[in-house]
Amino acid sequence: MLVLLGLFGTALLYGDGMITPAISVLSAVEGTTIAAPGLEDLVLPITVAILIAIFSVQRHGTHVVGRVFGPIMVLWFAVLGVLGARQILAAPRVLEALDPLHGVRFFADNGLTGVLVLGAVFLVVTGGEALYADMGHFGHRPIAIAWFAVAMPGLVLNYFGQGALLLEDPSAIDSPFYRLAPEWALVPMVVLATAATVIASQALISGAFSLTMQAVQLGYAPRLRIVHTSGSAQGQIYVPTVNWVLMVACIGLVLGFRSSSSLAAAYGIAVTTTMVITTLLFAVVARTLWEWSLGRVLAIAGGLLVIDLAFFAGNVPKIPAGGWFPIVAAAVLFTLLTTWSTGRRLVRDRIQLGRTPLVTYLAGLADDPPTRVPGTAVYLFSIPGMTPPSLVANVRYNRVLHERVVVASVVTDDVPRIEGRSRLRERQMGNGVSRVDVHYGFMEDPDLSRDLAGVEGFHADDATYFLGKETVIATKRPGMAIWRERLFGVMGRNATSAADYFRLPPDRIFEVGTRVEI
Repeated sequence: MLVLLGLFGTALLYGDGMITPAISVLSAVEGTTIAAPGLEDLVLPITVAILIAIFSVQRHGTHVVGRVFGPIMVLWFAVLGVLGARQILAAPRVLEALDPLHGVRFFADNGLTGVLVLGAVFLVVTGGEALYADMGHFGHRPIAIAWFAVAMPGLVLNYFGQGALLLEDPSAIDSPFYRLAPEWALVPMVVLATAATVIASQALISGAFSLTMQAVQLGYAPRLRIVHTSGSAQGQIYVPTVNWVLMVACIGLVLGFRSSSSLAAAYGIAVTTTMVITTLLFAVVARTLWEWSLGRVLAIAGGLLVIDLAFFAGNVPKIPAGGWFPIVAAAVLFTLLTTWSTGRRLVRDRIQLGRTPLVTYLAGLADDPPTRVPGTAVYLFSIPGMTPPSLVANVRYNRVLHERVVVASVVTDDVPRIEGRSRLRERQMGNGVSRVDVHYGFMEDPDLSRDLAGVEGFHADDATYFLGKETVIATKRPGMAIWRERLFGVMGRNATSAADYFRLPPDRIFEVGTRVEI
């Protein structure tokens, strides 16, 4: 249940990655209608053009985008703070909102209506999650500094400023953010807001790349082409397939919902549901892995859950108005993730992968040893310590075994990265055969041709790599529904080849095919 909950939360984050760029850019461009109402018909074309530009530059990497737009973001939050502070000084009574008794009285007086209001104002407490989407890229310290020193002060001042403006002029409710700015500054504010939304979108897009790589590493998604965009920052990656799927989804959302207010319903459901799932996962991790006491877990997670569920309840009425989209998108992605995981398990069961320990198989060869040929053979297999089917097939049909044999297994550990020589675990099996487990963190992608060079006596120049390749046939045998089996087959046929994924030299690959009915 915990794994399924985590997978559905991951699927929701992908949905958030679709919605955030669409709503962010669309809301910024809509500001042009404040300065020039005649441009209303151009809002959608401009938004689509900006989205195409955002996704087109992803291949250059986060570091390039950050170098170009980083100073603009500092200017953005500074302007937010200045505009908000200016309005607070004009109506300082807005600071009375700091008294929590106002909130208590509001809910006491309004009951269910007060909860529904939370859905209307929910976007005020969102956006911070974009910072944490790239925690794996930049680490804890830069994120903390960016939040507490730059982002949070600017946002808090600006939201209080908008509240102060509405206290003085309720008619500004149509666009309190842009109404904070002087009339002469409207156009520069639209340009600055659009640039800022590009960065906010970038965080969610690159976060989707990271989630994809982790899903592949953990066996919940087929292998995809992953491109490293930085020679110094290991976590900065680009996944072309995900990038273009997100672009099409974002453009479809803009053209389908046509306004940021309509998209807000979808965004609210996506974020609030993710918040609830995150709190539940935190509670389980704190209790089982960190071994917190039950009272401590209930005190912290329970308090967070009260807030999360209140916002979730406030957004539930938005489901018919667009909140259905992230639920449907998450359900589709959840189906893909679980189908791939279940399908791989069925394939292993059908061809009885990993049923013969390597040491047992090698002992059996002593009775009728195959001919030894010069060179090094590397057999890849997903189950450490067991015999690769490609090795069995090569010996059975060709009756040969290389002078040096390396049985390599890639192991994904529950840590972001593996450093130094701890990546390789080598064990000599005798008679020129060795078993090597190559460990990677879930934030890394494998590079076997590089890492196997650390194996004692291994020479890449004379190594040949043997890979297993299964052709999956959907049948009515017990396992998955026939449509899911066919879906699994399609996903497998469109996956990146093992040779490309593990970065193996293409001119030294032998694939041993197997037909599998599931």
